[in-house]
Amino acid sequence: MASPIKSNYIKAIAHLGALLTATAWGTSFLSTKVLMLDGGFSPVEMYVYRFAMAYILLLIFTFRKILSHSLRDELLLMLCGVCAGSLYFITENYALQNTSTANVSLLASISPLFTAAIMALVFRAKIGAGVVIGSIVAFAGVACVIFSSGEGFVIKPTGDLLALSASLSWAVYSIAVKSLIPNYSGLFITRKLFFYGVVTALPLLFWQHSLTGEPYHLMQLFNFAHPEFILNFLFLVVFCSLLAYLIWNEVMRVLGPVATNNYLYLQPLVTMVAAYFILNEKIYPLGYLGCALIIGGLVLADKLKLNPRSNQLRKI
Repeated sequence: MASPIKSNYIKAIAHLGALLTATAWGTSFLSTKVLMLDGGFSPVEMYVYRFAMAYILLLIFTFRKILSHSLRDELLLMLCGVCAGSLYFITENYALQNTSTANVSLLASISPLFTAAIMALVFRAKIGAGVVIGSIVAFAGVACVIFSSGEGFVIKPTGDLLALSASLSWAVYSIAVKSLIPNYSGLFITRKLFFYGVVTALPLLFWQHSLTGEPYHLMQLFNFAHPEFILNFLFLVVFCSLLAYLIWNEVMRVLGPVATNNYLYLQPLVTMVAAYFILNEKIYPLGYLGCALIIGGLVLADKLKLNPRSNQLRKI
């Protein structure tokens, strides 16, 4: 049994890893925007090219083990690849075409609440009151950050349901991968996740290009007249895909899916701060309030132990 000091140290490292991952994902929107608006890449192209390259890089280091231990595990890995890859990104991208960015950002951030609800209802896991209260406070902070620019919430059923589907798919992935983490390395799980995510997205990519007749934009990344394309693409591949997913899966090994997913609330905050420094976008008073609520909610979720069995989830 690990000593309390060692356990606290590992937990602190896990929290730092979750923070770094949320920071990478929060800033990834800026790089994606450059490639989609200036480079002409479609949302599906961005997903497929980004994760296919990350898969190739991971395969170099983990090529000796291709299949999992059993068919059940292979199916679970496929489910993870779909829920955290193709289904999540494609539904989110199409949601952006059918509703406002504010709606998508807010509804996609419900994933931690979905995760806690599924664990409590389906697996009868005990969720501490501190986690619930912290999640609600952080979610309120996300709403403040998103709406601080003045864009309100307007119900648009098609786009809103797609955004909720993306949020739910991430929650399913977080729960499914938990049973795989004890039996496989983070490298193996992440590589399989990328593989199944890309494979299940390829039909949509081919279908879109067959309809439009436009050429694929992959070679445009290597146009050295525009080095920002390759630099932003590498940032998305190496930091936001490869390293971020590796770290995230290891963090879930330590903190569990509910506590780890609470860090997703930081993404809108990071995006707002990055846009302030990089794009000179203003931060309004409501945005500052949102920052305080998000950080406060994360602290409450981790420190407030109103339920003595709040840690039981991590033992399941």
